[in-house]
Amino acid sequence: MTLVKRKSDNLFPSLFDNFFSRDLMDWNNSNFSNTNTTLPAVNIRENDQEFIIEVAAPGMNKKDFNISLDNNQLNISSESTNETENNEGSYSRREFSYQSFSRSFRLPVSLIDGDKISAKYEEGILFIHLPKKEEAKPKPSRMISIK
Repeated sequence: MTLVKRKSDNLFPSLFDNFFSRDLMDWNNSNFSNTNTTLPAVNIRENDQEFIIEVAAPGMNKKDFNISLDNNQLNISSESTNETENNEGSYSRREFSYQSFSRSFRLPVSLIDGDKISAKYEEGILFIHLPKKEEAKPKPSRMISIK
């Protein structure tokens, strides 16, 4: 793949080309659930001590999340509803909002210590810490003597 800088003052051809060039039947490549709602972005990081899953979920509260571990499958779900009502004179407005998502991750049994998994929600990001088992942590190099 080559990166090409394209300068164009006319956006219509590029939008038109994009519409016809994408694969409309490839639903597996999209970031949408079956209900056409977007799934939160997820980052997975690893260091010597643990894996960290970061779920971008701004505007939520920690009570909105459900995290469970079933055998070696980590399930993260959320469901929140919001209802507002505004009555001004003869006008009335009532709005409903509903958000939900569910993500699952199969954890490697030989690497993760399931009893020590922890989570925190901070500044719109849900952090899930998956500590590694002692035997899965990297060992420091050592010299081997020759006899």
